[in-house]
Amino acid sequence: MLKQKKQGSLIIISGTTCAGKGTVIEELMKRNDNLSLSVSYTSRGMRKGEKNGIDYYFVSKQEFEEKIEHDEFLEYAMVHQSNYYGTPKKEVKELLESGKDVLLEIEVQGAQQIKEKFPETILIFIMAPSMEDVKKRIVSRGQETKEQIIKRFQTAYQEINEIPKYNYVVVNDEVHAAVSKIEAILVSEKCRVDRIEEIAVENQEEFIHEFLMDQDFDNSNPFEID
Repeated sequence: MLKQKKQGSLIIISGTTCAGKGTVIEELMKRNDNLSLSVSYTSRGMRKGEKNGIDYYFVSKQEFEEKIEHDEFLEYAMVHQSNYYGTPKKEVKELLESGKDVLLEIEVQGAQQIKEKFPETILIFIMAPSMEDVKKRIVSRGQETKEQIIKRFQTAYQEINEIPKYNYVVVNDEVHAAVSKIEAILVSEKCRVDRIEEIAVENQEEFIHEFLMDQDFDNSNPFEID
């Protein structure tokens, strides 16, 4: 009998700026009921259209630092030297123990923090088709200064250098194709031998006896080798 572990899988998706991670994750969540997206905490302000508890848990810098002191995060980081982002420990553990697969969208340094604590974590890196596409997407936003655009582009190159630390890389040239690749990764991970709790045939002697009784071997030894 094959018996899969009840514990859910922890999946991290990271990627370069403007790689379309958010769109890929949104489509992935629509197509997979057993996936739960962990909501992170942040000390940055809420943007137009965002909802507290849905996009992020928005807290003050002081509140965030108090949570750090109480060891409430699986990982946390200060991004762009301005705002904290962190993954809540209790919520993620409860979901995994219930058998849910938990998806985290976090930065490279946070991914490595979690991988050290949970070696079975599945790390997936999302890339745009080319750096030229990244450049076009950053510029087309029209929301940042020239200095901010240059900084984001430099960061993208630094993030690409971290790919060898990941288990998989998926190029997001088309959203549905990228999602299908991630789904294939998750299925293959479920089939890994080390994720199977028990591999055994119950009542082996009884099973073999019944098998032999059902066969016509002309009174010869079915296992005798000529």
